[in-house]
Amino acid sequence: MKKSIIIFTIVFLAINRLCAQQIVVSPNGKIKFTIDAVSDGAIVGKITFNNEGVLNTQLADFSFNNQPDLKNNLVISGSSTKTVNEEWIPVLKRFEKVKNYCNEITIDLQEKAFPKRKLQIIARAYDDGIAYRTRFLGPDNGLEYNIREENSAFNFSGDRTCWVADHENFSSPQESFFYKRNLSDINPKMLVGLPITIQASEKCFVAITEADLTDYAGMYLKKADENQEFSLRTTLSPSVDSAKIGKVTRKLPFNTPWRVVIIGDTPGKLIESEMVTNLNPPCAIEDPSWIKPGISAWDNWFSNDVKMEEGTIKQFIDLASEMTWPYMIVDWQWYGKFNSSQADITKSAPQINMQNLLAYAKSKNVRLILWLYWTDVNRSDWEKVCALYEKWGVAGVKIDFMNRDDQEMVNWYERIVKTAAKHKLMVDFHGAYKPTGIRRTYPNLVTREGVMGNEWNKWSTMITPEHICTLPFTRMVAGPMDFTPGCFENRTPEDFKIQSPTNTMVTRSNSLAQFVVFDSPLTVACDHPDNYRGQVGSDFLAKVKTTWDDTKVINGAVGEYITMARRTGKTWFIGALNGSSKKTLNIKLDFLGKGKFKLVSYEDGLAPDKAVKKEQMVNNTSEVKLVMAAGGGYAAYIQSVN
Repeated sequence: MKKSIIIFTIVFLAINRLCAQQIVVSPNGKIKFTIDAVSDGAIVGKITFNNEGVLNTQLADFSFNNQPDLKNNLVISGSSTKTVNEEWIPVLKRFEKVKNYCNEITIDLQEKAFPKRKLQIIARAYDDGIAYRTRFLGPDNGLEYNIREENSAFNFSGDRTCWVADHENFSSPQESFFYKRNLSDINPKMLVGLPITIQASEKCFVAITEADLTDYAGMYLKKADENQEFSLRTTLSPSVDSAKIGKVTRKLPFNTPWRVVIIGDTPGKLIESEMVTNLNPPCAIEDPSWIKPGISAWDNWFSNDVKMEEGTIKQFIDLASEMTWPYMIVDWQWYGKFNSSQADITKSAPQINMQNLLAYAKSKNVRLILWLYWTDVNRSDWEKVCALYEKWGVAGVKIDFMNRDDQEMVNWYERIVKTAAKHKLMVDFHGAYKPTGIRRTYPNLVTREGVMGNEWNKWSTMITPEHICTLPFTRMVAGPMDFTPGCFENRTPEDFKIQSPTNTMVTRSNSLAQFVVFDSPLTVACDHPDNYRGQVGSDFLAKVKTTWDDTKVINGAVGEYITMARRTGKTWFIGALNGSSKKTLNIKLDFLGKGKFKLVSYEDGLAPDKAVKKEQMVNNTSEVKLVMAAGGGYAAYIQSVN
């Protein structure tokens, strides 16, 4: 049957090349993207899933500062098709291998009148979505293309439920709450961040984002206009350089990033998708074996106020060593004054001796990651700094407060990561824009923030159980997020208080399950050593991994609950997160192999800060009952006893 579908698709695409209307179909035949030139020469597309319309798109719509706008008056002059079918092994894994399998069409376009620009639409149909990009080809008269705006559009036929992060302005750390809204609730003042997740129908969920963001400005969505109530259009991040005209300046030939529409019949399918990474170039690091995932301790900023002193830092190094975590992050103030022309990121503050700390960490089999303010990095000779850190034996850097994704900053990210890779340094970006898949090309970019994470508990009531249950289906669809899980000061939502030490409005089991559910190859545990020692669940944090050989979303509803199963080697981990209503779920363990297994679980107890550890024997026909409190969770690992 599968062979028949493939043969039909190839034949269908070949015939279709002769028509004005162009169609590309996913390998399984369920997703179709139809592209056509309408009467005024505008290029439009229609996406269908299981023969039902998902959305329509406006393609090849650009405004320029140094040449006429491009919106219509285009003709399709030809097309070609191919099948992409490859398998690659990720350095930082959610799956042991990733299948990059799609049908691709390249559509040649040309303007009917002057300046008769030539361009192409490249579109791909995967079994889990559609991606397309524009390639500008000419005429090349030496003129740089100065793009004022890209005006792609995503048009729905009616009102739809969606989960929307309004970043409000372009200078933003992209740390926003994803509110459940209708498309009609989005107003022109909102600046919608990516991904945006939309329920297109009862059995169709969609996430819109971008991939392979290279030498270009980041994409956002806005209300199309008042007359298009259910439509969103793209808008690009502007330069902060007042002398620069336009948002993107490029020489021919060049591509836009991929515009990505991930599609699944359940919201969990969005999480399992690897489209964003598949749409990026292969690994550019010749030998990436030095890139090691794992959990990191973090200094006491979360649990209290920063104490930049050797004794305090050594407490967290000791914690990492006891838990067999490979890393400890030394955060802000380690080099004294930051975000200043006097800042020197090659020298430690007077009250600490970095060489002593590095030697102490090494004696404990722990490596340090150093925090940096991005402007201090920008003022430095980054090549020399990286060489110095490599000599010191530093594992990586955490760079903070960029809060931008204009073209210049996008290029800055790539320069920083490429240089760091030359000196075997991992990178964690904070104050960062959402992932776009560059981790496939430069896997030393191990994680990034761009998420309203646990630190918000220090000053807000925003980190609700609903927020925690929304993130996997929204922000995490784009890629890893440094949420900094692991708060053991657990409270009910009613008892939560903004205080120091920081607490959280979810249970201990929920805090444990976050390590399984949330993707982050470098996972930063946020709490103080004293809060972990001797506590039920600390043994789970010593065992859980941060990369996986298999990933399965067992069930879930956006903002309500989620259960995921992850495998590393022969060990399975289960994590379940619950919203603000008590819930009981039954899950099947049919993903297990043959034989007998021991399941060790950490379940909600009588108080939010008391998890109950249980053991039971199971097999692949077993069902497990998850009884979760409001804001509760469930964490477990399963090992063979054969």
